[in-house]
Amino acid sequence: MKNAALALVMSLAAGCIYPPVQMKQDTFNDQPPAPRASYANGSIWQESSSSLAEDFKARRRGDIVTVVIAEQASATKEATTGTKRETGVSAAIPNFMGIETTALANYLNLNNLVNATTSSKYDGSGSTTRKDVLSATVSARVVDVLPNGNLRIEGQRSVRVNNEDQVMMLEGTVRPRDISQDNMISSAMIADARITYSGNGIITDRQQPGWLMNLVDKVWPF
Repeated sequence: MKNAALALVMSLAAGCIYPPVQMKQDTFNDQPPAPRASYANGSIWQESSSSLAEDFKARRRGDIVTVVIAEQASATKEATTGTKRETGVSAAIPNFMGIETTALANYLNLNNLVNATTSSKYDGSGSTTRKDVLSATVSARVVDVLPNGNLRIEGQRSVRVNNEDQVMMLEGTVRPRDISQDNMISSAMIADARITYSGNGIITDRQQPGWLMNLVDKVWPF
């Protein structure tokens, strides 16, 4: 019974630990094969030969393009709300079934029978500000050429310093005409861009709460 309880606690604790950064699988084995040289037609020109007028821009599956990531985003929002309401009600019955002429008139003031006032007031305000800046350079590989000629690219870069991994991944769709003559493209010209910058290591672990705190947060009802 103790072993079963211990196994249950370890399973819950393992489920609260932050998962490591996921890296995409290498696509080196998914590259198109190089065309074989064939001189059967008597020409020295081959399909894999480069044209004298051809540039070095990525255009085929397996080509590499350099992406310059320069993302800057900032947003500011402010809201102020103020409401106020006042209501007054007053009622008098000078004559009511002759009561004003009886002895009850000494105890009742029919000229001020009902007098009520209500008021409510609400003031609220809020503001939020956010600013993000990311600058980097990553080389991506063309993984597919769409029917309209656009290129789907994927790239990743992992740098390890003192057992701390810094991982950057990107993917998206680009137009060949947006690629410069130096075979570079800005991240602002990538459609459906998905850029991820994360870390995995000692520093990242210290920036996150422990597994016991995560477990308490998940089961705490308040």
